[in-house]
Amino acid sequence: MSVNAAENGEGKLVYVIPIEKEVERGLEAFLSRTTKEATVENADHIIFEINTPGGRVDAAGNIAEILQDLEIPTTSFVTNRALSAGSYIALNTDNIYMKPQATMGASGVITADGNAADMKAQSAWFAAMKSAAESKGRDPLYALAMSDPDVDLPEYGAPEGEFLTLDPTSAVEIGYAVAIVNHRTELLNHLELNQATIVEMETTISEEIARFITNPVVVPILLSLASIGLIVELYSPGFGIPGSIGLVSLVLFFYGHIIAGLAGYEAIILLVIGIALIVTELFVPGGILGIIGIAAVVGSLFLSGSDMGHMAMSIGIALLLSIIVSVILFRKVGMKKGIFRHVILSDSTSTEKGYVSSVNRLELIGLEGKSVTPLRPSGTAVFDDERLDVVSEGAFIQADTDLKIIKTEGSRIVVREINK
Repeated sequence: MSVNAAENGEGKLVYVIPIEKEVERGLEAFLSRTTKEATVENADHIIFEINTPGGRVDAAGNIAEILQDLEIPTTSFVTNRALSAGSYIALNTDNIYMKPQATMGASGVITADGNAADMKAQSAWFAAMKSAAESKGRDPLYALAMSDPDVDLPEYGAPEGEFLTLDPTSAVEIGYAVAIVNHRTELLNHLELNQATIVEMETTISEEIARFITNPVVVPILLSLASIGLIVELYSPGFGIPGSIGLVSLVLFFYGHIIAGLAGYEAIILLVIGIALIVTELFVPGGILGIIGIAAVVGSLFLSGSDMGHMAMSIGIALLLSIIVSVILFRKVGMKKGIFRHVILSDSTSTEKGYVSSVNRLELIGLEGKSVTPLRPSGTAVFDDERLDVVSEGAFIQADTDLKIIKTEGSRIVVREINK
């Protein structure tokens, strides 16, 4: 191979891997797969084309570990935004190039409700940002300013109280970016790889689904749809649209988390066991099986989540909505429809249907007879050769006493002593 060919990258293999949308565990799974493939194929260089507003800190940390373990030279090409967790990912690559309109920084840690994270989480993030910059020979001060608003850098538009966001010119000036390039071809020229073989990686349909489903906003929606759909199905005759929506939502949740590497088959097994116990509880009295089943289903959800706090919040939202829907349906529909009609007795006995709890023998009133046993106040007496169970008005009556029936109330026959 000639010197010119070597300088142009002829015969070399370059993998181009996009880092787009939010940083979450689905993106982590995608980068794990593509970087492993690049390693197996003996790639000479990996270019990460970054355009992300940031995302989950835990996913960014795992992605950084993937990048740091690579022995292949890596380059971040910021095409638009590398903010928050995106800037942290870029700092873990060997080179950074930026388009003229691109930005990088604004890496403060915030919680799901939009507030600043606690001091412990912030301290760990500050250390991670500094470490990422130092690992690639960059001045850690600017990485710290991206994540800590207390760092004062007014000359770069980040006075105390604001996060540092670098434009391309500033990034090149402080040595964070190598150069400003307009497109990938120009980048390849800078890297002396313009004649290299380019392999562009794309997310599969499964990975796209996983990235969408593992999004922190989507998880509580899916769990709420699953729980509400199944609750509504309990009050509906047959199996229809609500139950289908509930099952599909549940299947999507676990499918996405399995693809993303968050859920294992142990979670699926626990889920199946839990559902089986809950269904069994509908036909077996006691309550224990149902409680164990619910615990198993909740346990399978926690096993599938990457963040226990977020999963607890998602389950709480789904549970609250399910309770509200259940109360509304119970008041509007009751227990006469759906699966409850098979397990709850809704029929009743009535005289209109031919049921008579006891015959009120009014024809006995006025008959006279004798007590066979003492009445204390109940006992036995004979009237017109018929032996009857009777009760006195309250007084004790001896055996072989003349009696008269004065009242009948169903099976209750009241007698009174005849005074002669």
